[in-house]
Amino acid sequence: MARLKEKYLQEIVPAMMAKFSYRNRLQVPRLEKIVVNVGMGKATEDIKLLETAAEELAQITGQHPVITRAKKSISNFKLRANNPIGARVTLRGPRMYEFLDRLINVALPRIKDFRGISGKGFDGRGNFNLGLREQIIFPEINYDKIMGIHGLNVTLVTTAKTDPEAEELLRQFGAPFAKR
Repeated sequence: MARLKEKYLQEIVPAMMAKFSYRNRLQVPRLEKIVVNVGMGKATEDIKLLETAAEELAQITGQHPVITRAKKSISNFKLRANNPIGARVTLRGPRMYEFLDRLINVALPRIKDFRGISGKGFDGRGNFNLGLREQIIFPEINYDKIMGIHGLNVTLVTTAKTDPEAEELLRQFGAPFAKR
């Protein structure tokens, strides 16, 4: 069993039940899935960039990404409908907990001048969005083999009904939120 899953079952559930006075263990919010997304607008000019970004995403998450395609044509961006423009991965189960563990304990501390995650990424329904500017903060990426630095978006989807519940859940997992 993943380390964070074990921590969730043994420590986080009792702590959340006490703090929010839930009557049942099933009322406690849990992590449902993690979606990691890479948008490569430059892929319209060079498809190699998207292929390398997809390979890096596979290295980071341990799962093969799905190539996302444009829904509409936009002439100002030289974009045609159905052109490949990004890649995404949806993580569930043990891979989700392993990725969250690596994100919190390995990758985020490697960010230069890191002072914590901003608490403004909540969407009002208990989900959290985190934008990362560089993919090289993950140790799986070989710095010598990358074609360029690009960002990625990490969405943590929880079953929490409100943002304070979701924030407390992520704090219990060890997410380093910035002090307000």
